[in-house]
Amino acid sequence: MVTASRVQLTVLRGRDDECRAVRSLLDGMTNAGGALLVRGEPGSGRTALVGYAHRHAEGCAVLTGSGLAEEAALPYAGLQRLVDPVLDRAAALPTEQRQLLRRALAGESCPADRQLTLSVAVLGLFAAAAQDRPLLATMDDIDRGDPQTAQVLAFVARRLRHLPLAVLLTADVTANLDGIPAHRLRVLTEQESVAVLADRLCRLTEREGVDRLPERPAASALTALATIGGGNPQALVDLAEVLSAGQWRGEESLPAAPPADGALGRAYRARLDRLPPETRRVLLLAALDEDGEPVTLIRAAAAAGAEVEALAPAEVAGLVRIDQRGVTFPQPLVRAMIAAGAPLAERRAAHRLLAGVLVADGQRLRRAMHLAAATGGADPALAAELEQAAVVGSDGWAAASVALRWAAELSDHPRLTAARLLTAARYAWLGGQPDAARLLLDRLRAVCAEPIVRARADLLRGELELRCGAASSASATLLASVAAVDGTDRALALTGLVRAGEAVCFVGDQYRYAEVGRRALALRRPNDPPAVEVMSCLIAGVAATLRGDHERAGPALRRAVVLGGRLTGWALTPTALSCAAAAGLLVAVDGAAHRLAERAVELARERGEVSMLSRALELRAVAEYWLGRHEAAAVTSRDGLRVARASGQVNCANVHLGMLAVLAAIRADRDTSLRRIREIGESPTPGSRPHALAAWALAVLDLVDGRHAEAADRLASLARLGTGRGQVLVQVMATPYLVEAAAHLAHRPAATAALAAFDRWASSTASPLRRALSARCHALLAPRGGAEAERDFQTALRLHPTEAGTFERARTELLFGQELRRSRRPRDARTHLHQAREMFSLLGVECWAEQATTELRAAGESIGPPDLPAARLLTGQQLRIAELVAEGATNREIAARMFLSTRTVDHHLRNVFHRLGIRSRTELARAFTAERHVGLASDR
Repeated sequence: MVTASRVQLTVLRGRDDECRAVRSLLDGMTNAGGALLVRGEPGSGRTALVGYAHRHAEGCAVLTGSGLAEEAALPYAGLQRLVDPVLDRAAALPTEQRQLLRRALAGESCPADRQLTLSVAVLGLFAAAAQDRPLLATMDDIDRGDPQTAQVLAFVARRLRHLPLAVLLTADVTANLDGIPAHRLRVLTEQESVAVLADRLCRLTEREGVDRLPERPAASALTALATIGGGNPQALVDLAEVLSAGQWRGEESLPAAPPADGALGRAYRARLDRLPPETRRVLLLAALDEDGEPVTLIRAAAAAGAEVEALAPAEVAGLVRIDQRGVTFPQPLVRAMIAAGAPLAERRAAHRLLAGVLVADGQRLRRAMHLAAATGGADPALAAELEQAAVVGSDGWAAASVALRWAAELSDHPRLTAARLLTAARYAWLGGQPDAARLLLDRLRAVCAEPIVRARADLLRGELELRCGAASSASATLLASVAAVDGTDRALALTGLVRAGEAVCFVGDQYRYAEVGRRALALRRPNDPPAVEVMSCLIAGVAATLRGDHERAGPALRRAVVLGGRLTGWALTPTALSCAAAAGLLVAVDGAAHRLAERAVELARERGEVSMLSRALELRAVAEYWLGRHEAAAVTSRDGLRVARASGQVNCANVHLGMLAVLAAIRADRDTSLRRIREIGESPTPGSRPHALAAWALAVLDLVDGRHAEAADRLASLARLGTGRGQVLVQVMATPYLVEAAAHLAHRPAATAALAAFDRWASSTASPLRRALSARCHALLAPRGGAEAERDFQTALRLHPTEAGTFERARTELLFGQELRRSRRPRDARTHLHQAREMFSLLGVECWAEQATTELRAAGESIGPPDLPAARLLTGQQLRIAELVAEGATNREIAARMFLSTRTVDHHLRNVFHRLGIRSRTELARAFTAERHVGLASDR
């Protein structure tokens, strides 16, 4: 027995709830005892929690034990080891109990009718040991040891109410001890897994020195390791122990599973060793058959001379679940550990058995992959079969990439190896696996020196840099590669130029787009196929737009939009549709751009082309912004963010974060906007698109708060007009906000220049919205109170489309109302301010509705609730609170009736006042009384 003291604590990632439960158990010992059962998979951290309890048991006596499989057949062996340090306290027990306890611990049997007496004796022994100070007794892996010990300790754990005693037990997920509070350890999240890996790397670096291990591992490597580890802490620790420096840096392939000889591997091997041999054979087949079709496993088991029913012991052990749909593994990591722990010969034999029963046409790729896994050397015929099956199959890009990787390893010629590695890398990228694609390209570089193949590989590498890495170097990589392939594959070269153009626009080097345009013009032919012509037209249109030549840009961009709508067959791809959608946005045909982007999204999802999905969603979000569907744009951007993060597309994710920040700022949702900006972090370089979107969002927040100079400075810095540097296209989108901010300043040359560029673009389009925004901007910069400002505002209102852009029309009404009020025309101002307030209220944009309300009050109007029914303006809970206030209830009474805190009621009531435009409970009661009268009249 030991006495615990406070020491430096070890962080247990992802176990906050369990740690709180342990501390609560220990803190409660001064008043009453208690028990806790922690259940979890092997490696989930049960033993670590026992150690955590020991470290926190300050001033307590501690008894500790663990269940041993080697002693499972020895009754009370675990109990003997646990109580041995306090066995001298048995003298305080009644004679009968003391003698029975000593006989049981000495190896003599305890009759069934004396079990209760023995259990009471152990409880009395613990009570005697806890007389001097509280006692903590822990038994790790109680289910692995002898069942008699588990039975006695469970009895004790249920009877600690009045004793200064705590019992902490741990067991596998399949164990269940009734009457004892239990916690099941969950798998770690990706963030928690990454934290575990970072902690372990720090310890390894201290132990082995910084020369062998990197100080900062690659983020992609950490994310991939978190997936491989399956959220199991011990798996993550075991993986960290065997990684090389190149693997930490993301330069080498990562292991497919935790090491078989690690702590977790040994734990699973011990569990498997307790199963019958036939069960282990069928379990290995099930682990290797990842598709899990019942017929496949039944046939493979029969070929091995076994039956699926042999899995029953594995099901009892919690390793698998069996139902009509087949065999499933509750924890994916279990499958990997079973396969990794099997000897090579057994794995290969199992793969051959599975290949032998996969004979249907739809199983061709799976059969070939099992044969590849069972093959030890080069096999040209099998390599060719893998390649063909991957190309014609429908198993998904990730499976096809793995098949091509196997084919490359089985190839007997360097050229074939390189070609198959390149295809495998392309398939991996299409399936949203950029790290796998990058590693395959690295392997290709080592085995191939042929210029054309290496150029094709660099085109793919450049696209990876654009979406996932250093976008600033992507354009150079892509342009150099295009020069090597433009003589043999014009379509591929133009695709590379489209990506190079995206790269220079992303980083804010638009002046370099001129070179992209010249290259594309040289590749253009009179009778190009539609998919090729779409790319040529887009590049020509963007190049002309960026140099301000809208007369040339318009026809090229409109041609791309028309062609995009006509694409069919092999030409109908997410890439071609995205090009047409981008062209539509530049020429301001927002409806067509949205339809094209939506079709690109649908097609990318249908084909599983994850690499293009985030870009297509980005274009759809921008189209929805221009269409005035801000909520839809936010939903699209959140979807794009999720896809980008899941597929490692950091740059795309940052663009979506920037768009979300802008959309939140427009709604004056400061907290959300700033949170999205913080998520972008410091990785984007100044001048890049995410950086510009973040600046736009901050400028809108400045504008909302009346910091006009700061807003104007931010927006003016987005681009340096005339130089081709900065985010010209983002600044064009933000020009209405720049002009609005500058209208409050005496010196505004940047706004004037930006508006001139906006005018040239807007006048070249047929978009009423763009022209309405242009007229509004001119009204804001016109002399205050003059006829010119009023004329321009009236023009803007006439041009605003009725079916889209409701938010922008409401903004124009608000700004016009402000202009009229400040020109001492309050009666005229109120008409426009009422319109603005109603539209903002319908849109749920509270901040702008409040501004309209403030302007109305300044115009001399006594503002009560809006004309809209409260049910259309308030959430369900807000409406109920408002009704209770109208009935005369106090906040405390409302809180009691709705089971809320008074603080929550206060918060909701403030929002009710804000949304309804009222300032007191009296006004609220009056408003609801009037609304009821209106409702009764309509009922009649």
